[in-house]
Amino acid sequence: MGDWDGWIGREERRQDELTPGLIMRWCAALDRSTPIGNEVPQGLHWCLCVPDAPTAALGEDGHPRRDDSPASFLPPIPLPRRMWAASKLEFISLIPPAARIERVSKVASVAAKSGASGALVFVEVAHETLADGNLAVREVQSLVYREASPVGAAPVPPPPGDGAFDPAGWDHTRALVPAEALLFRYSALTFNSHRIHYDAPYARNVEGYRALVVHGPLIATLLLDLARREHGENALASFSFRAVSPGMCGEPMHLALRREGEELALAAFAGDGRQLMSASATLA
Repeated sequence: MGDWDGWIGREERRQDELTPGLIMRWCAALDRSTPIGNEVPQGLHWCLCVPDAPTAALGEDGHPRRDDSPASFLPPIPLPRRMWAASKLEFISLIPPAARIERVSKVASVAAKSGASGALVFVEVAHETLADGNLAVREVQSLVYREASPVGAAPVPPPPGDGAFDPAGWDHTRALVPAEALLFRYSALTFNSHRIHYDAPYARNVEGYRALVVHGPLIATLLLDLARREHGENALASFSFRAVSPGMCGEPMHLALRREGEELALAAFAGDGRQLMSASATLA
């Protein structure tokens, strides 16, 4: 597979500026009002310091191509399928409107494994987002690279079953149907060119999904927004999520939250009860 130890510790720095327009567009995409005083909502940092590779430098899937040059932040793992599998975040301080943003990213680990679907490579990337020089968000992001699905494999995930989401045991729930417009807007906000989110023939015929795939961080953002609806703006001290199963565009999604002392348990489910994401948070 390859020895990727030389990438561990590799660092990347990106700069950005938070504008009122970005805050308004982010809130519009989520069908929510703009915070009073332009208070910057938790989760918006994923729209800052985004990868800005030239279009000519994108691979077939829409992600920036990787190689073995010093300019390649991530290693050239030869597995074609990439997924943002999980993140652990600490919200250190509020990001003020119009802040100058710097994100410092470092490859923390690269580990090759094998699973039921074949070869896998896990890459952990540690990010620190600074606003006007002050640490605002600390995050460890887990990426997984895997083999392509074999020809003739059944579409992923399975067709909706006869089950239904059960709200029992949850304090608050919200139902929605992620539509193409939401996926497009989130891709635009995060400058994400991954074709599984906007190119339905590619998602179905090349990567083997039943439909367009809802971004993992978009589902996480919707869970953060559910916490905001119940506990107020910027109410969390930490948040972590793990992708369980792909969410499909145009299909019902249920967001759920319950309080457990000073902690929150959160999750997202498909309409038939299939779990899409598990998450937890601590209140500030």
